[in-house]
Amino acid sequence: MARILIVDDSPSQLLGIKRIVEKLGHETLTAEDGAAGVEVAKQQLPDLILMDVVMPNLNGFQATRTISKNPDTSHIPIVLVTTKDQETDRVWGMRQGAKAYVTKPIKEDELARTLQDLLQD
Repeated sequence: MARILIVDDSPSQLLGIKRIVEKLGHETLTAEDGAAGVEVAKQQLPDLILMDVVMPNLNGFQATRTISKNPDTSHIPIVLVTTKDQETDRVWGMRQGAKAYVTKPIKEDELARTLQDLLQD
């Protein structure tokens, strides 16, 4: 069982993703925006982060870059979870330090595979 931080500014999205992750047997932590996500990542050191992109204050690309550049949190794999499904968004997200990219609406089997791939390292 892994501890997974879910960062999303939409309460309904946060709840939906949390339900899927917990159904898969993982413990969840949550944050409502990128800035809060960076703080929770630093304090709690989760095993993996599911990061929305479009958020107020600090967007998911900025938060991913901040977390992946910090020596204390750079080992944490980040999965961008977003409605932005353009190839340029994917490429940019991976360049910020993300390890995977999942588009909304989330398919439970795709998320399960992504988590399994990244958590077995």
